[in-house]
Amino acid sequence: MQLEYFKEHILNVKPENFEALALEIFQFQLHYNIIYAQFVKNLGVDTSNIKKLEQIPCLPIEFFKFYSIRSIQEPHQIIFESSGTTQTSKSKHYLTDTHFYTQNSIRLFEQVYGSLENYHILALLPSYLEQGASSLVFMIERFIEASKSEYAGFYLYDYERLFRTIETIRKNKDRKILLVGVTFALLDLAETHQIDLSDVILMETGGMKGRRKEMIREEVHEILQNQLQIETVHSEYGMTELISQAYSKGQGIFEMPATMRILLREVNDPLTYTHKRGVINVIDLANIETCAFIATQDLGTILENNQFMVLGRSDNTEQRGCNLMISY
Repeated sequence: MQLEYFKEHILNVKPENFEALALEIFQFQLHYNIIYAQFVKNLGVDTSNIKKLEQIPCLPIEFFKFYSIRSIQEPHQIIFESSGTTQTSKSKHYLTDTHFYTQNSIRLFEQVYGSLENYHILALLPSYLEQGASSLVFMIERFIEASKSEYAGFYLYDYERLFRTIETIRKNKDRKILLVGVTFALLDLAETHQIDLSDVILMETGGMKGRRKEMIREEVHEILQNQLQIETVHSEYGMTELISQAYSKGQGIFEMPATMRILLREVNDPLTYTHKRGVINVIDLANIETCAFIATQDLGTILENNQFMVLGRSDNTEQRGCNLMISY
């Protein structure tokens, strides 16, 4: 009953209620999540005095590689795994309620872009499809189902079939075209084909997957804009360890979704927050089954009006599969 209470409130959370709900979830996970509770205990934090968002300890994201991070006892239905672009262990996110994941993801997308039924969703996510167990592929599959489009689907490396589909859709003129792609696949497309995608919403999900050298976001977007004749490049910010996603409609400026808050910690002091540039801590209320308070390794900056930018990776951390390019 407590879990269903939280899920209902998470799906309907308002900005003015975010902090109060986060504090409730903190107490819930402190009680039921053994790994998180031990982590907080080892910090020597007096949990009875935690009254504000900034006081809640955030679990280092690396813990998802070595432990089963869970706040519930029910058997999991699916395990999302990180891309594993290096030889290190993959992060694993154990999920029981896939319906809740789908509800939350669709809601966050539609708050930014409108109904999925207004789109034909075409996906270029070859590495994610090849690895299996990808949360991004799972999400896009749910988006495709919700769109009810006969043309939507995954195109792997078949660019010619992709182009034919786009031309067919253009003749109908009934919906917008959303092309979602991992960064290296979109660059491959742009460098090997000259095609006018000016009427297509192009969304990159980040990540070179070890296929290409890392590039700053501005350089990637400039190539895509010039080669594919598009005005702006959209972006998605998400990761294996999170349930929520943030979206950018251009220039790498992301809107904080209803279920997510971004805080910045000092690079050399993980327990001190800054209002300037720092390493991103994510509070994702939708992570009710695991841990809602995550210390990532991404550098970022917070802008006005609940917006933020991801600047890249902090020093001496491995490149993640959904890495957004380093920009200084």
